[in-house]
Amino acid sequence: MNIVFMGTPEFSVPTLEMLTESGHTVSGVFTQPDRPRGRGKKLMPSPVKAAALAHGLTVYQPLSLRKGDDAAASLEMLRALAPDLIVVIAYGQILPKEILDLPQYGCINLHASLLPRWRGAAPIQRAILAGDRETGVTAMQMAEGLDTGDMLLTRVTPIAPDETADSLHDRLAALSAQVLRETLILLENGALEPQPQGEEGVTYAEKITKDMSALDFSRPAAEVDRIIRAVTGFALLNGRRVKLRASVLSEQCADAPAGTVIDAKTLSFVCGDGRTVRPLVMQAEGKGAMPTADFLRGFAVSEGDRFTAAE
Repeated sequence: MNIVFMGTPEFSVPTLEMLTESGHTVSGVFTQPDRPRGRGKKLMPSPVKAAALAHGLTVYQPLSLRKGDDAAASLEMLRALAPDLIVVIAYGQILPKEILDLPQYGCINLHASLLPRWRGAAPIQRAILAGDRETGVTAMQMAEGLDTGDMLLTRVTPIAPDETADSLHDRLAALSAQVLRETLILLENGALEPQPQGEEGVTYAEKITKDMSALDFSRPAAEVDRIIRAVTGFALLNGRRVKLRASVLSEQCADAPAGTVIDAKTLSFVCGDGRTVRPLVMQAEGKGAMPTADFLRGFAVSEGDRFTAAE
């Protein structure tokens, strides 16, 4: 098939790489415009653009597919490319009906959740925050609504007790490539059986905001642990700002004020319900992230010290 690919972040790259090795023709790659990044605010290409150029693929970077001159030009480009199928994964723009209807086989989206649960922008983080025990990837025939199209193929994966958004991101990125490979085989063989999404179980994965990372140690340990693993928590430890980047619920319980360190060797601390959380990866201000054992070599902590909320 002649396929146009649309994607932007690192999450999309394994699927693009799979397509370049699949025997199908990738006639064009659409990605978001270069953005300023880093301290120097230098314009940098998206991960998808970098991967596409490495494979000698033609890249298009319209500002918008829905309005203005870019939208009209993009529609003409797509008509000229005449794709049999458009594959979309974390592109970052909403496709208008004219584009959805253009390819013979429409547009297929790879979404990092078990639809209809966690439609929207941040399904990976929201699944962890909610305490879901499993998630997955859904290949979906795109429609005009927000992740409302018919489901084509779903693959499930468990969420481990110490799973972070970063580790789950990488696993789901790889799984997305696998799901698309299977979906394309079924499509070529005329064996796809689209299933409409029911209204039962619909949830929306709203965008993650910076304030969600502020830890409130008076909350239950399970909630504090999920925030750390989903969005990275920040707090003060002995008056110094730190980030908690990975954790796991501890079996210990303690009768101590919330935030109190009860084990200086593991940095385990008590939460509002008396249960404890054990940080696995820590980061001091101005330093890189590191396992807790390494962090403690350069950060003196004693039992009875406290984590407190950061302003």
